[in-house]
Amino acid sequence: MKKPILFCTMFLASLAFAQQKAPVLGGDRDVHGCINSAGYTYSQLRNNCVRVFEQKIKLKEVNSDKSYTSMTAVIFSKDMKRAEVFIPDGAAKSIILEKEGKDKIWKSGSHIKETYVLVPYKKTGYQIKKDDVVIYQ
Repeated sequence: MKKPILFCTMFLASLAFAQQKAPVLGGDRDVHGCINSAGYTYSQLRNNCVRVFEQKIKLKEVNSDKSYTSMTAVIFSKDMKRAEVFIPDGAAKSIILEKEGKDKIWKSGSHIKETYVLVPYKKTGYQIKKDDVVIYQ
């Protein structure tokens, strides 16, 4: 009589163990529904999930003391008055820069501790400066 009870207990315990939830692939959605493990991050300008590495304007990090170089991307609003840059450092996933006057210069607002500036570089590129130091081009 003890063997069937022991067998049933072991069987039920193995079922309970098997029922534990396995991690769901793609289950790392952020508050906007973007799947980070698939390379998606939220774009404030597009109000949608984007892959930074697939954007048209990509800039490489310059003068890094790290063993690797990172990249960033720039997305412009349709009217070109705002630019969104995806800086891998810091708490924010992206920073919105506002165009100043008629010049082709976009600058971060005063709500951000550091000053980020996006300026044209050469004929077809851009530079991102942080506190007057070029960090991406």
